Amino acid sequence: MSRGESNSHTFMSVVRRVRAWIRIAFTILLALTGRAELLYAAETNALAMHGAPALPADFSQLPYFNADAPKGGQLVWGMLGSFDSLNPMIVRGIPVQQVRPYNFERGYVVETLMARAEDEPFTLYGLLARSVETDDARDFVTFHLDPRAHFSDGVPVLAEDVLFSWALLRDHGRPNHHEYYSKVARADALDPLTVRFDLAGANDRELPLILALMPVLPKHATDAATFEQTSLTAPLGTGPYRVGAVKPGASVTFTKDPNYWGRDLPINRGLWNFDEIRYDYYRDGNSLFEAFKRGLCDFYTETEPLRWHEGFDFPAARNGDVIRDAIRTGMPRPSEFLVFNTRRPVFADIRVRQAVTQLFDFEWINRNYFFGLYAHDGGYFAGSELSAYARPASPRERELLAPFAADVAPDILDGSYRLPTTDGSGRDRATLRAALTLLSQAGYELEGGVLRQKSTGAPLRFELLVSTRDQERIALAFAQHLKRAGIEANIRNVDSVQFDQRRLVYDFDMLQNRWDQSLSPGNEQYFYWGTAAADTSGTRNYMGAKAPAIDAMIRELLAARDHDGFVAAVRALDRVLMSGYYAIPVFNMGEQWIGRWNRIERPGTTPLAGHLPESWWRRQAN
Repeated sequence: MSRGESNSHTFMSVVRRVRAWIRIAFTILLALTGRAELLYAAETNALAMHGAPALPADFSQLPYFNADAPKGGQLVWGMLGSFDSLNPMIVRGIPVQQVRPYNFERGYVVETLMARAEDEPFTLYGLLARSVETDDARDFVTFHLDPRAHFSDGVPVLAEDVLFSWALLRDHGRPNHHEYYSKVARADALDPLTVRFDLAGANDRELPLILALMPVLPKHATDAATFEQTSLTAPLGTGPYRVGAVKPGASVTFTKDPNYWGRDLPINRGLWNFDEIRYDYYRDGNSLFEAFKRGLCDFYTETEPLRWHEGFDFPAARNGDVIRDAIRTGMPRPSEFLVFNTRRPVFADIRVRQAVTQLFDFEWINRNYFFGLYAHDGGYFAGSELSAYARPASPRERELLAPFAADVAPDILDGSYRLPTTDGSGRDRATLRAALTLLSQAGYELEGGVLRQKSTGAPLRFELLVSTRDQERIALAFAQHLKRAGIEANIRNVDSVQFDQRRLVYDFDMLQNRWDQSLSPGNEQYFYWGTAAADTSGTRNYMGAKAPAIDAMIRELLAARDHDGFVAAVRALDRVLMSGYYAIPVFNMGEQWIGRWNRIERPGTTPLAGHLPESWWRRQAN
């Protein structure tokens, strides 16, 4: 046994003895306080939001990854936009998300206590934490760290790092970190490798999973005093990659850590196959697509139907060097919305928002711009069992919504509501009449081709913020439809950096946005449309929604114990959001459109979440 192995063996022996003594003392303490039952929850390697995990405790790999995937080579990923920070856990700056995505997923550099299974609605399996304990009420959660886990500098991951990360992100992280982590009543290190969070009073069944997805930062290498500052200093993490070369705003390279501690974990088998991953940033979609066509990027995610329909007619695509994948997922369909900022007086009146919704001519836009490839569903969970659109409310939904009857439109409650449908001419008279009626009720009248407020004579005008050519096309068409009602929409085209900065502080009248939803929406719904988020910069409550009914339905979905109750609560939330007319559904798509050079291969099985580039690999030479 080497000296390093001997020291490690001695350290772990001490840890085991300390854990045993602390556990005995803690048992006595809880018995004296009448809470001993909290200690004896089942210890497991997985945690599911509803029901039981799909995989057994001794699973060898996730079934949709190729455990035998070849290792090595480089993946070049083209990204739209720019960046000025390597810290994605703060509000300031435009970060490189792959360091560690802020939507509670593990990243290339910074890992979490547990990792999400991409083929289950919301189930987590052990990563930095080898096992987890919680009780039926989920009043506490205890994580047992894997003794093998270490940061890329070789320093072991200890309970003090977890507690440090929790406190740092609670006090200095993004608004969603503060919101979730502040619910913890108390946090303790039971021994060097065990952390217990007391959640009594939180009444949040998702909170143990949210804590399991907490990024773990090194206490010894993180400066709390400068944490909130934008920085291009490479962070230290436990993940499979380190940050390598950085060209500010242009590219960032991740290099595989040869000493990555978790490479043989079942949760990682078939992942992280490239030795190097480089992200190149492009200012606009056309430049990015041209780079892909020239082979400068290995794959390309398409969202524009014209390019998907006609743009892949180039030599490499015709001869098979470039492959097109249309991937169906099991998730709510990604949906684009034109978002009303209700903080602005122009959109404070719901009747104005209803009228403007009437004037959006989806049929014309879909036919002329999208080759009929898009669908147009109401609601925020389109195409999934969670959607309330065109579904009558169940008895349980009606029960949940009964105290908020005034906040739910009758036709949305009974499922008869449909989005406005036009004749596709761009000049539909029926929707125009309906819009003008609503605007008259809101105190406006059409005078000389200009819609004016009757009391002040002020015209109804607003600014529509866009950052891409695709957004601009939709905005220009919409502006023409609005003009028929005398409404002036000024299109303001800004670069992606300015767009993100203005969006973060809600400095807009209207903009286009997408909220990606899962099959297990939870605490992030507060971040999307909760009352507390409306006045907090950096949240995704872009519309400024402040409705007690929304907050109540989010509480219900978090408290749900079974699948049926959960679905009812999410659908009830969907009905309240639709009834508020906070955003105009622009379109949704039922497939992921991927172009890739055939030098890049992917598993034959696709999980519910869709394509996962971290599971791809470079084709081996014959």
